[in-house]
Amino acid sequence: MVTLTIDGQTVQTREGATILEAAQSAEIRIPHLCYLKDINEIAACRVCCVEVEGERVLVTACNSPVKEGMTVHTNSPRARRTRRTNVELILSQHDCKCATCVRSGTCQLQTIANDLGILSLPYETQLPKGIRGKWTTTFPLYHDYNKCIKCMRCVQICDKIQTLNIWDVAGTGGRTTIDVSSNRVIKDSDCALCGQCITHCPVGGLRERDDTPKAFAALADPDKITVVQVAPAVRTAWGEYFDLKPEEATMERMAACLRRLGFDYIFDTNFTADLTILEEGNEFLHRLKSGGLTRWPMFTSCCPGWVRFLKGQFPELVGQLSTAKSPQQMFGSVVKSWFAQKLGVAPEKLFCVSVMPCVAKKAECELPTMATACGPDVDLVLTTRELVRMLRADKLDPANLPEEPLDDPLGVHSGAGVIFGATGGVMEAALRTAAYVLTGENPDPEAFAAVRTGPGLREATFEIASVPVRCAVVSGLGNARQLVEQLRANKVRYDFVEVMACPGGCVGGGGQPVSVEDEERYGVRGQRLYDLDRVNPMRFSHENSQVQVLYREFLGAPLSEKAEELLHTNHKAWSMPD
Repeated sequence: MVTLTIDGQTVQTREGATILEAAQSAEIRIPHLCYLKDINEIAACRVCCVEVEGERVLVTACNSPVKEGMTVHTNSPRARRTRRTNVELILSQHDCKCATCVRSGTCQLQTIANDLGILSLPYETQLPKGIRGKWTTTFPLYHDYNKCIKCMRCVQICDKIQTLNIWDVAGTGGRTTIDVSSNRVIKDSDCALCGQCITHCPVGGLRERDDTPKAFAALADPDKITVVQVAPAVRTAWGEYFDLKPEEATMERMAACLRRLGFDYIFDTNFTADLTILEEGNEFLHRLKSGGLTRWPMFTSCCPGWVRFLKGQFPELVGQLSTAKSPQQMFGSVVKSWFAQKLGVAPEKLFCVSVMPCVAKKAECELPTMATACGPDVDLVLTTRELVRMLRADKLDPANLPEEPLDDPLGVHSGAGVIFGATGGVMEAALRTAAYVLTGENPDPEAFAAVRTGPGLREATFEIASVPVRCAVVSGLGNARQLVEQLRANKVRYDFVEVMACPGGCVGGGGQPVSVEDEERYGVRGQRLYDLDRVNPMRFSHENSQVQVLYREFLGAPLSEKAEELLHTNHKAWSMPD
């Protein structure tokens, strides 16, 4: 252990720790903008400068190791003056239009500037010019060069964690910018739209395309019947913006909010998560029995970020993806066929909105394979952040609204459908139903819990009806790349692989509330889903009574001709940019 003094307080910390880590362990806050532990420790912003007795120059706390007997002053006149100057210089290259910024109120730069009492800028504002042409308002991801502070977080997250290398540094000195690598246009890149660059941006330099005006327009259209679905991971995070406890931020309270916004029908994506299990699970068993998984496993296909990644990086393996559509797209198909039939209206009259924890879902619903002659299956996708902005625009306070039930028939779900939002959840839900199909009996719901927690890439083998099933669960595209490369090198063998593009699964999705460096929150959100599964009296997808009605009245059976038409897709029918 190393003993040092920080702001007059004796602190003990591990050898090799940084000054910032030592301060954090003693609950002494040192402001910083660019730092991400083990990911971005390059001290690009210089905001964490502190004074160390005996040192001639100030040091950056985020990457300076502690020393025995060191005395640190985090707020000495010299440190405070230098920190203020550094923030003022950053602000001189930032447009500072906070009133029209999506991150106003949750911006780290804004908070630090306010804390330092910066009320005017002594430096001339210098904003980048002539580089806006690479961005369009149609792509789901938007980069605002005038807000970028060159902290390098997006570069490092995309490179080290997701291994996509979409971002790079362009220019030098005061002309430095963060741009798309290889001088490409973003829509022509291999961007998987995981959105991790957005959730790790400390300012408003990156954001999702804002589709809230389209949602409000649909709600105001008297000729539209608006139907909304909410993904499982959304319910774990939306309450964070309103300081609601997890047990207060219920799906039923969200339903009340959505009705106040004007939606005609409120449903749950968990319904079609259960439907996905029946289709994808039976597809897996069919491939397994037919010998189609001897060399390559079947990959899950419910994560569009993963599908985009595979098509862009390993296109030769696209045929190993399950042909089942994602729960979002299955929901749209069912709404504009079975539900429209139940209402006695034309599918074109229905406007289907998804609330998702994901940015890639915006691109998924726009694929040519996700539409019929009646139009797109899903008309619009909103992120969790966009939903919150809509609630705030209408001055809705969820804490003061009573819980209200979801609508029938697409509001019923099992606990297995709920856990889709956490890494390992799809695998566990599928194995529960696969065991039932093979044995005719429900297994212990906790029988496959081994896939729930652990590192970003984990494996397990389960014996079901004397059949060994080799499984792998992956979250984060860097881990996905590692797994695929091991498969290609014939170093590992699996039958069934679940992949989620975002660390922790959908709970850590790119459309969720911005946590920046509080990634422990992903685990808390995931645990919330497993808690909801545990208290649900129905824990198997095949027991969903309304899904059974759907098959009985409309689809016939899993993998039937009708099910294939509505619930499955051809991933090879569209391609990533060359």
